[in-house]
Formats: sequence, C-alpha cells, structure tokens
Amino acid sequence: MASSGEEPRNGSPDRAGTGTEPSPTADATQLDTAEDFEVLEEEEEDLSELPPLEDVGTPLAPPREDTQPSEQGRGEAAEDPQEWLDVLGSGLLKKKTLVPGQGADTRPRKGQDVTVRLKATLEDGSVVEENPALTFTLGDCDVLQALDLCVQLLEMGETALIVADAKYCYGAQGRSPDIPPNAALTLEVELLAAQDAPDLELLSGKEKIELANRKRERGNFFYQQADYVLAINSYDIALKIISSSSKVDFSPDEEAELLDVKVKCLNNLAASQLKLDHYEAALKSCNLVLEHQPGNIKALFRKGKVLAQQGEYREAIPILKAALKLEPSNKTIHAELSKLVKKHADQKNVETEMYRKMLGNPSAAGTPGKCKDKLPWSIPWKWLFGATAIALGGVALSVVIAARN
Repeated sequence: MASSGEEPRNGSPDRAGTGTEPSPTADATQLDTAEDFEVLEEEEEDLSELPPLEDVGTPLAPPREDTQPSEQGRGEAAEDPQEWLDVLGSGLLKKKTLVPGQGADTRPRKGQDVTVRLKATLEDGSVVEENPALTFTLGDCDVLQALDLCVQLLEMGETALIVADAKYCYGAQGRSPDIPPNAALTLEVELLAAQDAPDLELLSGKEKIELANRKRERGNFFYQQADYVLAINSYDIALKIISSSSKVDFSPDEEAELLDVKVKCLNNLAASQLKLDHYEAALKSCNLVLEHQPGNIKALFRKGKVLAQQGEYREAIPILKAALKLEPSNKTIHAELSKLVKKHADQKNVETEMYRKMLGNPSAAGTPGKCKDKLPWSIPWKWLFGATAIALGGVALSVVIAARN
C-alpha cells in the first residue's frame, strides 16, 4: 500500500464542515513551477524564510456557527450565567443547552464521525453559515476548534448555543468576505448522529486518497493561520491514513497518487516544522521525501535550509547547489545559496582566528589578511613539542630501568 504523506496546500481545509480562510497571495518565487506555491509571510524580505507549500487551493472553511445567539440569547447569558458552561475556564468558549439530549452516555467519542446541524452568526446577527448535516471526525481538528471542542460535550439530540472567541474560530485573519478579522461567532448546533469512523483497511484507493487529501488540506488551512502545531497534527493524520495497511488491492495509478499525496504532506510537514525550529524533525521529513524522489527541489531546498540553521554550511551548500542545478532560474535558491556561501566564508575566518589565539599569537588578530601565510612561529612550536616528547620518553625509560634494577 502506498506510504503516507503529501505536501499541504497552503490553506485548503476540508469544505465539509471546516472553516474557509482567505488564501494568501501567491508568491512569485516558486520552487516548483509544476505546482502552485503560496507564501504566508509576505512581510519577510528574505526569500529563504518563505517556505512555499504545494497545491495551494481555496481554503475550506471550518464550519461556521452562530456567532451570537439572538438578542434574547445574549440577554440570557448575562442574566443566567449559571446556565452557561465555561468550557475551557477562560470565558472564551461557552456552551448553553437549548434542547436537552438523551443522556450523558450518548455523547460522542473522539475518533467517531459525527453529524450536526449548524448555524453560525456574527455579533450583529448576520448568518455566515448554515449546514443541515455537517459530518466530520471528532477530535481531528477538521472543523473550527470551537465546534470540535464543544460537540464532545453534546448528548444525542441535544441542541446547544456556543459563543466562541475569534481564537477558536477564524482568528486574526477572519474569512473573506463574510467574517472579519478577530470576529467572535455564535454557533447553534444540534447533534444528529455519531458512528465509528470507517476501517482504514477496508477503504478503496480512491476513498483513502480523498480522506488523506482532506486532512492535508486542513493542515494547509492551519498553516495559513500560522498555527503550525495544528498544521503538523493534520499532516501527521494524513500520513497515518496513507501508510495504514490495507486489505484492498490498489491500482498502479492509485498507488502513484497516494505516493504523491505522501510527498506533499512530508514537504509541508517539513515547512511547518521549520517554522517551529524543529530542525531534526524537519530534516527527517525532508530525507523521507528524498528517499522517494531524490530530485525533489522543495525537499532539497528545505534540507539545505535546515542544515544552514544548524550551522552546517559545508553540508548545506552542495545540497542547495544540487537544487539549483535542477532549476537554475530559481531566484529563491540563488539567494539562499549566496547567503550560505558568505556565511561559510565568515565561519572559516572566525575559526582561523580562534585557532591563532589558541596557539598564542594574538598579534595576528589585527592582520586577518595574512591568515593564509606560513606563520614564523610554527617551526619553533614543532621543535618544542618534539623536544618535550623526547624528554618525556627518556624519563619514562629511566624509570623502567631503575625499577628493573
């Protein structure tokens, strides 16, 4: 069965019940002209700091829910605070039961596929999303965090009102054009059904590809929000789906497509890990890509960046040269390679100066231009070391002879 992973599309979450976010502007510098790339941080001038992602599509929006209950609901929240459950204890996510359910033992479990009726509104009462039957995997962060966290608390048949801070909805970016930045949402949610997720071993090739892609796109959504921890979580889930064993035979085309998804997930996983300075993990992700595709430019580029961040300039430079050889016109790689060559030269100068000082010639500090000249004190040091060794050898021999006598 095909292994797991593909590169995330910068911000296309699953539309089925996940929030859609504004897609960032595509950056002109692309590491692979065959695929779309998007850079999230346009303010960075250093092109090397902008790891492009693959297959950027229109992000799927996490389910939107009533941002605010009606005016009556808001009044009730103020008048009867005891009716509201402070889900996280911070006051940023609250739940209130409107219609009781069938009992606590009917609450869904993480990993189950749940179906809910959803209505989302802004504070001014405008409806931004309605879905009569939204289905998603509970606990996989496939939808808004507010929804994912609160549905676990619903009983079957229960209808609840959820008031969520922007942090658990669309955050500082909002969702163009209907949800402004930093907008709180009110969600009216009814739990309709819950069932165990399908057995991965029994999924057809097409089903497994679609499921892995949905998780990958959700990772892209979180990457666009600069929530790299959740992005990594989604990519890991996608990779586990792809690498899971199967009792179903796949066609060669399906195997190839699964491998393609795996490579994309791994590449975007490396991009997210780089953002968090998890260099060893990012290096591992890049190496896994290169095991399947030794000429993958994105993996070569990111591997070079990881090694550079670790100060391994000598190892990073040939890797970036290999990437540049595959795509000579790539300005991003050119810029990164030029920067590393300069850093490597500076590093060698610093090391040379340090060795001079260690050998007791501080006067050379002011004459770096002569660092490559043969130093006049090098021969005396050699003679000194040699003489010391001979003297020590003589003493040792004398001791041995004396002992025998």
